[in-house]
Amino acid sequence: MSIDAFLEHLQVERRMSAHTLDAYRRDLGGLRDWADRHAPGDLAALQAADIRAFIAAEHRRGLSPKSLQRRLSACRSFYQWLLKHGDIAANPAAGVRGPKAPRKLPQVLDVDEATQLVEVPTDAPLGLRDRALLELFYSSGLRLSELCALRWHDLDLAGGLVTVLGKGGKQRIVPVGSHARAALEAWRAESGGTREAPVFPGRGGKPITARAVQLRLRLLAQRQGLFKRVHPHLLRHSFASHVLESSGDLRGVQELLGHADIATTQIYTHLDFQHLAKVYDAAHPRARRRKG
Repeated sequence: MSIDAFLEHLQVERRMSAHTLDAYRRDLGGLRDWADRHAPGDLAALQAADIRAFIAAEHRRGLSPKSLQRRLSACRSFYQWLLKHGDIAANPAAGVRGPKAPRKLPQVLDVDEATQLVEVPTDAPLGLRDRALLELFYSSGLRLSELCALRWHDLDLAGGLVTVLGKGGKQRIVPVGSHARAALEAWRAESGGTREAPVFPGRGGKPITARAVQLRLRLLAQRQGLFKRVHPHLLRHSFASHVLESSGDLRGVQELLGHADIATTQIYTHLDFQHLAKVYDAAHPRARRRKG
């Protein structure tokens, strides 16, 4: 079976996004190009030594550890699919390890900064829409793609809930806070949105694009006097960090974010620990750093 058939499987059966499909296409295309030059023949004939040689070649070419890990992940998934269909006897990428990528902790807004950002003036042009968009983003920790795709029938404002379709076509229900509900009700009253209409329409009544939200958020952050690099995922990070800091419930945050693996959520425990360490260093009489 070919890479194209595998990509079709990811699109149709696993319902992966166009962005994810493009990443798989690039990564597996890199493997195919390497094999054409160094190991002519069917990709199904490659062995673990070939996969290691491919990753080593990509490393020498200057790819970052994170990119190499993504290459390996794509290879493992592809060969696992071939194995499932009986085209190979073993997954040659299963035991191959790439270099460890340094784990960067995501930046977050503190509570005061998040409040400063979302409380945009509602009497400005598109003010009610912007307020509703920001409040919902921060209130529910949605992904950018999830927010853009929302229709009014996905929102239960009376019950304070929103239903979203996340990665892999997985549906989850997330609470909507009181401030976000009020902002959304005001926006709906002004926009007259019907059940099937996008909550945040763009040109021609279609759902707003991700790029439009990114640009708008950057502009609003500047207007609100925030000079951090503010982007949609920063609000999701801030939501997760603030909920975890207040509740200590890692599993709950995992469910709210829609993470398949709790290891993805655990990065926020490091953020919380950084906050605790700062408090400790500032307050404990035996923890203060000596000068000089």
